[in-house]
Amino acid sequence: MLISETDIEVRYAETDQMGIVYHANYLVWMEIGRTKLIEKLGFKYAEMEKDGILAPVIDVHAKYLQPVKYGESSKIKTWIEDYDGLRVTYGYEILTGTGQLAVTGFTKHVCVKGDTFRPVSLRKLYPEWHQAYENAKKQVLGERN
Repeated sequence: MLISETDIEVRYAETDQMGIVYHANYLVWMEIGRTKLIEKLGFKYAEMEKDGILAPVIDVHAKYLQPVKYGESSKIKTWIEDYDGLRVTYGYEILTGTGQLAVTGFTKHVCVKGDTFRPVSLRKLYPEWHQAYENAKKQVLGERN
């Protein structure tokens, strides 16, 4: 399983009146982590979009364990939790600057044609991407490549 790590410096604009990262900003950080993971695998999401393929979020979950505050740094760990050739679930852990777990979550995506929003197979359209995801995804106990 490949895990991408991305550092974030908490900006004032990302916090609420209490100096704590506003909850919706963690979703933006997840997107940053996801983009970095895709790049680490050797691909660019923007190239897929140029081909008219989009990967909208179809499910999202975040569990808030403790706050991240203004002036701190944070680390986003991102991996492929599940992938079936059509849908991909990315897993996330967001850590405080001291390494404590602040947020866990996932986002689930499906590739679609941009003009119709009909699902398409990543396996068929982008076989290199498909193979990279197969190789990088979290392995289920007893599963072999």
